[in-house]
Amino acid sequence: MAIRNILKEEDPTLRKVCRPVTEFNERLWQLLDDMADTMHEAGGVGLAGPQVGILRRVFVMDLGDGVIEAVNPEILSTHGKQTGQEGCLSFPNQWDDVTRPKRVKFKAQDRFGKWFIMTGEDLMARCICHETDHLDGVVFLDRVGEGK
Repeated sequence: MAIRNILKEEDPTLRKVCRPVTEFNERLWQLLDDMADTMHEAGGVGLAGPQVGILRRVFVMDLGDGVIEAVNPEILSTHGKQTGQEGCLSFPNQWDDVTRPKRVKFKAQDRFGKWFIMTGEDLMARCICHETDHLDGVVFLDRVGEGK
């Protein structure tokens, strides 16, 4: 188990756009394992590459049914709206209402490079959007007040 340092709000890395993952190897697998361990240790439900200083398009999430790893994720479609409290491991003790899609369909690669498609609703949809935003240098506070 390796716990990585989670970058905090003032770190400029959180505002950078990530590059795609092109190599699916032990280094990526270690990163994904470390990110899952770090997320669990911090009590979060999602964690993206830039939050641990890695500018690659990768995130992990665990909503209670096991870790989902998303490499090079792309949102394919969204449906509906939901507004609710959102927080972030990089912005401790900061919470605010954010409007997100109620349902999100996305595709991503697994740790071996195989593509998959998944649809998430409610909290999963929120998490997918939140973590994908991180990969584009967008943080949840940028979304406060949107959709109202």
